[in-house]
Amino acid sequence: MVRHLVPVMVISVVAFGAAGCGRHAEPDAYGNVEAVDVVVGAESSGRLTTFTVEEGATLAAQALVGTIDSTELALARDQVVAQRGANASRVSEVTQQIDVLGAQQNAATAQRDVARAQRAALEAQLAIAKRSFDRTTRLFEQQAATAQQLDQAERDYRVLEEQIKAQDHQIQAEDDQIRVHAQQIDAARSQRQTAVGQVAATDAQVAQAGERIRKTQITNPIAGTVLTTYARAGEVVQPGQPLYRIADLRFVDVRAYVSEPQLASVTLGAPARVSVDVGKGERREVPGTVSWVSSQAEFTPTPIQTRDERANLVYAIKIRVPNDGGLLKIGMPADVQFAAAGPSR
Repeated sequence: MVRHLVPVMVISVVAFGAAGCGRHAEPDAYGNVEAVDVVVGAESSGRLTTFTVEEGATLAAQALVGTIDSTELALARDQVVAQRGANASRVSEVTQQIDVLGAQQNAATAQRDVARAQRAALEAQLAIAKRSFDRTTRLFEQQAATAQQLDQAERDYRVLEEQIKAQDHQIQAEDDQIRVHAQQIDAARSQRQTAVGQVAATDAQVAQAGERIRKTQITNPIAGTVLTTYARAGEVVQPGQPLYRIADLRFVDVRAYVSEPQLASVTLGAPARVSVDVGKGERREVPGTVSWVSSQAEFTPTPIQTRDERANLVYAIKIRVPNDGGLLKIGMPADVQFAAAGPSR
């Protein structure tokens, strides 16, 4: 049998056996007992620290049957967790920085708004001072106002002009400060986004490290009986290396072959009787059900028929049989009798 392995497990069919010996009554078909097995392989590399699988033992599904040394993987995970914490701290730090810059920007905006309000008040005062200056100028030309009054009116007007200019400079400075804060906030947000991405990346690395550590725990995939072991505790294993082979022997299949005329009486779900030798010339029958019929003909397999009959075309079938008490063994030759027998072979 050729077995194809993958890192975790491989489903394969095993069959061993020899031809049935002479029978007093010719059966409808001959075959051998086989079972669907699972080859459980290592998913991680390292030393097998524990491995409790023994040939012939019955294992429950999802039972922990071994462990692979995970010390290095745990250290690597701790390192990634620490890096994740540093990245998360960076996110918190930049977020606080954004809050501070936002508060400073709000303060600068408030100061600019106050400056604009003050400038508006100064512009109102300037309009009044301009009218006063113009009126005083006319009165001075009419010799109805003194030069001192004219100078005072002009000074009041010019002072207000200078105050408005100063207020414009302050407003411009506040606008510049607001723009600087906006740029700093944008830069900080970009930094936070980068830090958030780094946190997400380290989260993925932590999950990956956890998955690698999980794979150092060897769990049995199906309930069944261990057929063969390939490793022992203390050995160094690699991913994909087979550790043991297990099959559920509560039900087994008998692979048999029928001729084309017999196909009429062989349908899926049809009952069949399987008989095997139990020693001392005795045979025991077990009821079964046809579970598979091949759609393609093939030449009679060598172990099944005589040399002259090997050139005949036959169809492979499987009979599902309960294996109470473990009577049927893998590879055991078996005779098959159908409830509605077709022409004998």
